[in-house]
Amino acid sequence: MFPWRAAERGVGRGQARPSGTGATLDGVTGSLFDDLDPTGSGASGPREEAPPGRARRSRGRSPLAVRMRPRSLDEIVGQQHLLRPGSPLRVLAGEDRGPAGPSSIILWGPPGTGKTTLAHVIARGVSRKFVELSAITAGVKDVRKVMDEALTDRDLHGRTTVLFLDEIHRFTKAQQDALLPGVENQWVVLVAATTENPSFSVISPLLSRSLLLTLQPLQRADIAGLLERAVADPRGLNGEVELSAEAREHLLDLCGGDARKALTSLEAAAGVAFSELEQETDPEPDQEQADGGGATPVITREHAEEALDRAAVRYDKNGDQHYDVVSAFIKSIRGSDVDAAMHYLARMLEAGEDPRFIARRLIISASEDIGTADPTALQTAVAAADAVQLIGMPEGRIPLAQAVAHLATAPKSNAAYTALNEAVADVRAGRAGPVPLHLRDAHYPGAGQLGHGRDYVYSHDEPNGVAAQQYPPDELVGTDYYRPVDRGRERQIAQQLEVLRGIVRGR
Repeated sequence: MFPWRAAERGVGRGQARPSGTGATLDGVTGSLFDDLDPTGSGASGPREEAPPGRARRSRGRSPLAVRMRPRSLDEIVGQQHLLRPGSPLRVLAGEDRGPAGPSSIILWGPPGTGKTTLAHVIARGVSRKFVELSAITAGVKDVRKVMDEALTDRDLHGRTTVLFLDEIHRFTKAQQDALLPGVENQWVVLVAATTENPSFSVISPLLSRSLLLTLQPLQRADIAGLLERAVADPRGLNGEVELSAEAREHLLDLCGGDARKALTSLEAAAGVAFSELEQETDPEPDQEQADGGGATPVITREHAEEALDRAAVRYDKNGDQHYDVVSAFIKSIRGSDVDAAMHYLARMLEAGEDPRFIARRLIISASEDIGTADPTALQTAVAAADAVQLIGMPEGRIPLAQAVAHLATAPKSNAAYTALNEAVADVRAGRAGPVPLHLRDAHYPGAGQLGHGRDYVYSHDEPNGVAAQQYPPDELVGTDYYRPVDRGRERQIAQQLEVLRGIVRGR
């Protein structure tokens, strides 16, 4: 049972009205943020007061994260870089006046940073209609209907339509194209939210017609204050539980800058704490009433751990997190930080990344960043990939870890990779002269009459197995592409290469 006693009111004034375009709010005055009726009736008129012993067993109908949503921009924690006086968000919320009126915006940030909260605060503005669509369920027909209604509302009623589009990155190009006329002609003010990089997921014309606002993960102090507010606020836990310092630190460690996760975790931990207290005391109803509701439960670290089990890994295999974590993984190997590389390997594996993808990246890294400084690195990476195919997961993580340790601690050289890049650049620049006659194919009839293969020196007939003759085209004679570094195996290769080039070039 949850302990909070808040007398919660049912959705009444400004109630969301279902329509084909989602929930529409006219003149919102706070119904989305008001507390809900603990009886679930939502009926108006006088309400009976619950007995003291039973009041603490009232169960909120909405999650704690919803009940604690800010009702104004001033209540929002974090994102102060977007909330300065005169900022687009304050103009859009009706708190400041801009010279050109409100602008369409795209809110980009990780989960739990306040994108939906900002949209609902904006919904409280006067003389506006708030329409919410989800890119998961809405289609082009829904978008066009919103645009038609918005044009009518603007021209006939002088009312601005604010369209909140969640998960815009899930919209197809055609669906995003349908937004363009309304945004360009200001039939609607678009507030779009996405966790994916808009540069990859939103079409360029829509980006150019909107302001991109980047939300940052909340600071630890911001979320700590939010947790304390949720414990004491009548909309939250109403002061009927206490949060220990150890539990608060544990929640802060696991939320990863996600306010919604922090509040959801707090609510779950409070449930565990109160259930444990009930099991320990289990007073008779008359005794509980006489005691004024019994002892106040204290949320401990153990309660938080029991409620959460472990942190969920934030990782989208098709989005920014995928590319960011993989990039950090490879750069950690290149930078010889084996510990950081192990961390990113663990993040990918825990998030369900395909181990074969990881193995392929290791093979590339072995050649690109290590090369002949440690020729066995490529063998280890290929062996790890084969092992993953043979044994599967979860045991496949072990050879992957071995390969990561080998590659991260191996001497580094990109000499072979750089040599190829320089050679390719020359070819693309037109430096690809004729193949020397003595190197050309001479196996077919008539090739000898063309001079193909004439005067070719067979290397194995030479004393050192190296023949002094020209191999590159004339214009590339004397060009050095491969320049081994003074690390690992390439230190020895550099000495051998100096001798080989001297013989081949007749020096």
